[in-house]
Amino acid sequence: MTRPRTHLLPHLALLGGLVSSCSAPDRPAALPRELPEALQELVAPDSSRVIRVADGVFYRYLWSPRGPWAIHLLEADLTHCLLGVEVAGAGAGVGVDARATVSELAARRGEVVLAAVNGDFFTPEGRPLGPEVTGGVRQSGRERPAAAFRGGFGLPWIGITGVSAQEVDRTGWPLGGEGPRAVHVVGGFPELLDRGKRVGDLEVQANPSFAASRHPRTAVGVSLEDRRLWWVVVDGRQGTYSTGMTLPELTALMEALGVEEALNLDGGGSSVMVVKGRAVSRPSDEDGERAVANALLLVQDPVFCPVPRR
Repeated sequence: MTRPRTHLLPHLALLGGLVSSCSAPDRPAALPRELPEALQELVAPDSSRVIRVADGVFYRYLWSPRGPWAIHLLEADLTHCLLGVEVAGAGAGVGVDARATVSELAARRGEVVLAAVNGDFFTPEGRPLGPEVTGGVRQSGRERPAAAFRGGFGLPWIGITGVSAQEVDRTGWPLGGEGPRAVHVVGGFPELLDRGKRVGDLEVQANPSFAASRHPRTAVGVSLEDRRLWWVVVDGRQGTYSTGMTLPELTALMEALGVEEALNLDGGGSSVMVVKGRAVSRPSDEDGERAVANALLLVQDPVFCPVPRR
């Protein structure tokens, strides 16, 4: 008996819209790379779709009955100098006034945003738990696991760090500067991979309800060898559509992608991936996207490219 693939219906309609809005009319779209064999073996997807978002950027949707899992992957080839990552903070305020949805945060930055995911965990007052730097300006300096980005200056950095008034600790990256080439930092917890090795037991013993139970998840990872950035969102708490992942399962997915550095971001109802202004994942809250403290934005901007010498 053939199983009806109702899990694909909303995504097929959405992906059709992305094709029309993302494919360049003046030349054929670049072909995506094949997904690693290790990922195919781990996930065993029953169905998959891939869409070219921009040069060097691809969105993939995988559905697997093993979880079941609905997995959203955003792959960015950082050898393309037009690409950079920014942190968008929701802004000043307290409580609800200090939060905004990822779609809203992406829309504030405008059409240069190719994709976005939710960022750090946050307090009921809307303050991120870890460090936050937006556009070279420190918003929070607390030492926690974090990801740091500098447009046009190489690969992101992932590790435990704080932010002083002058620089990002442990990296020596100075704060200040304006525009897309400024420093950006977002916190998360826990760090999943460091130089290709799992970090401890991924909080399984200390917090099993958080780490060893399946929840919606969001994570960021970097493949150092081929200079690729990966964003992962796994839908969860949605029955036979998708249950979510444990942190060990999420880390195994990152390992299968070939990622050496990875950080878990806020999950649960906060998890969402937005591509070209549209939410491609299914947030678990009944009301849809949850207002969050900050978000990661993948931006396409010529300012990231080095200025040629004359």
